[in-house]
Amino acid sequence: MNDLIAFLVELAALGALCYWGISAGGTVVAKLTLGIGSPLAMAVVWGLLAAPRARFQLPRLWLFALKVLIFGITSAALYAAGRSTMAILFAVIALINTVTVTLLRVPQAPRHDGR
Repeated sequence: MNDLIAFLVELAALGALCYWGISAGGTVVAKLTLGIGSPLAMAVVWGLLAAPRARFQLPRLWLFALKVLIFGITSAALYAAGRSTMAILFAVIALINTVTVTLLRVPQAPRHDGR
């Protein structure tokens, strides 16, 4: 269940960054650049460093710090876009889930069957 919530938080972060980008941009070009670029940047960083099968595996505390940073930026973006209640709600849910999924999870032993 926590993994499902984590996935939904990640999707919400992408959507929130897109919303911020569109609302922050002044011109159509700026709206498109920020609305597409900010979630794309998050997705690239997430895929390389924070995803369960990330290319670069971070130590648990660094992974936690990265997730808190990404979700903190997302909360700040929501706040800046005028969605203060949503920003606070997102921050609380993301933090509780990130602590649960990242810090409290018992590490699994590496598999030897090539997966």
